[in-house]
This record gives sequence, C-alpha cells and structure tokens, in this order.
Amino acid sequence: MYAIVEIAGHQFKVEKDQKVFVNRLSTEEGKNVDFDNVLLIGDGNNVTLGAPAIDGAQVSAKVLKHLKGDKVIVFKKKRRKGYRVKNGHRQALTEIVIESITASGAKKAAPKKETKKAEPKAAAKKATTGKADDLKKIEGIGPKIASTLAEAGLATYADLAKSTPEAISEIIADVRGNHVTDTWPAQAKLAAEGKWDELKKWQDELDGGKA
Repeated sequence: MYAIVEIAGHQFKVEKDQKVFVNRLSTEEGKNVDFDNVLLIGDGNNVTLGAPAIDGAQVSAKVLKHLKGDKVIVFKKKRRKGYRVKNGHRQALTEIVIESITASGAKKAAPKKETKKAEPKAAAKKATTGKADDLKKIEGIGPKIASTLAEAGLATYADLAKSTPEAISEIIADVRGNHVTDTWPAQAKLAAEGKWDELKKWQDELDGGKA
C-alpha cells in the first residue's frame, strides 16, 4: 500500500517503513506525528482518490531526528557593476519514518458514469430542410437577419419562399432597423429556382427589399 500525502507544504509518495526527509517539523524527536491530508491511496489495483483529501485517511510517522540539508551556494553577480555576493544556505529538515497508512472511512471514487446529453427541448421553431443557403443574396437581408432567420428554421431559399412577409417580420422583430419584407419570399423563390438573372434584374429596381 502506498499513499500520496501532503507534509509541511510538499507532497510525498510514501509507503510503510519508508524514511522521508521533510521540511522541519515542530514535533520533538522520538514522537509520533499524524498527517491527515492524504490525497491518494493505492492498494494493488485499487486506487482511492480524494477531493482533494480522503475523509478518514491518515498517515502516521515517527520523527527520527532534526537536521540540516546539504549546503547550497547562492552566487549573484552583475556584469560591469563590480557586484558579487556569495551566500550559503542549509535547509532545516526533519527525518521521519512512515509507520502506517490507514484508509478507514475513505470512500472509493466511483467510476464516472457516462451521462447522455440532454435531448434538446422541442422548439416551436420550424426545422430547416436541406443545406443552408446564403440568404444575404436576397435584397434587404444582412448578416444579422440571415442568422436570425436560420435560427428560426428559414435557412434555405425554399424555406423563405414558403413563408409570408408577416411571419418573417415577426421573426426579425428584435433586429434593429426598419426592414421591409414584402418581396423577400418572391426573391427567395427565384433564387430557389436558380433564376439568378431575373432576380438580379429585379433587385436592381429594389431599395432595401422594397419595390
């Protein structure tokens, strides 16, 4: 059995009877100390995860001795400034030995169940049929109106041709501006039938979709 536990601000992977050097503890030499911030426990193929810590889990250890780590030299220099500083540092450490790892009260992390995505709510909007067309080719329709119509189920020329100016006006009521929809279904009908020359000639006579 092994555990990942936080001790004095650092995380360690520990096992029973393992000796570990940690940052200086306040516990006296020869005394026992318990650590309850256990993040993970592994026992064979069984692994228990905490969220972040495991409830009831504990790692018990005995303080063997307090000591100082190897000296670390810190040298600072600034070019062309004549600045040089050399310092030494020895970290205060505590050597402990792991005596036991307990997982009493720990709850094993249940495997995540695949959740089905919620079915989209039945929309009152009419479903689109076929591939979306570029509605901006209709005189008087801009990008915002085109996206609004598509969201309402009028994404193709055929869909728009089957609608009415009144229904279209209601759909785009929240779009800023003064929009004249009188000719949109008729324009869309020509576009759906591929009569682009006829549509272009008519659009040259229109002003914002209004004859």
